[in-house]
Amino acid sequence: MTRIGIIIGSTRPGRNGEQVARWVRDQAAEHVDDGADFELVDVREYALPLLDEPVPAMRTPGARPHTRRWAERIGGCDAFVVVTPEYNTAPPAALTNAIDYLYEEWGGKPVGYVGYGVFGAVMAVQKLRAQAGVLRMADIGPQVALTLREDFVDVTQFRPRESQAAGVHGLVDELLAWERALGTLRTPARAAA
Repeated sequence: MTRIGIIIGSTRPGRNGEQVARWVRDQAAEHVDDGADFELVDVREYALPLLDEPVPAMRTPGARPHTRRWAERIGGCDAFVVVTPEYNTAPPAALTNAIDYLYEEWGGKPVGYVGYGVFGAVMAVQKLRAQAGVLRMADIGPQVALTLREDFVDVTQFRPRESQAAGVHGLVDELLAWERALGTLRTPARAAA
C-alpha cells in the first residue's frame, strides 16, 4: 500500500492547517481507490526543538530520540503533500526546522503542496520547492493555492471553493504517478534500513 503523508506544517495555536489537511485527506481518499493510504503527519505532535543534532543529517542519521521518532515517521511514507501557511512570505519556521532534521528519509519521494494565506502561500511554497530539490525530492505541480479571502470565512473557518477539489484531485493524480515512477529509487534505501 502506498503511504502518502499529508504534513501539517503549522504549529501555531488556532492554526488553519489542521482543517485544510483533513479536507485534503478526505478529497484524496474519495478520489483515489487504488491502494493509497493518506495519513496526517502533524509537525506539532513531534515537538521538535530548534535543530539540535550536532552532525548534519546529510552526513549521519540523527541520534536524539525525537529525531529518530520523526525519521521513522517520514521514512515510512512514500510521498508527501505539504500543507503550509505563509508567514511573511515564508513557510513556518517549525516546518522548515522539521525538514532540516532529516535528509535520507526525504530522497526519491515526490512532494506536492497545498498552501493557504492571503495569496495562497505561493511564495512560501516556492521556498519549499527549492529545499525539496536539495533533498533529492521530486517537486511536482500543480500547487493548490487557497486564499483567505475566497476559501475562508472570517479568516479562520475553512470553506473552500468547490473548484478547489479538482485541484487536489489533479495534485494527487500526479503525486501518485511520480510515486510509482520513483519507486525504484527508494527500494535500495528501504532494503538497507
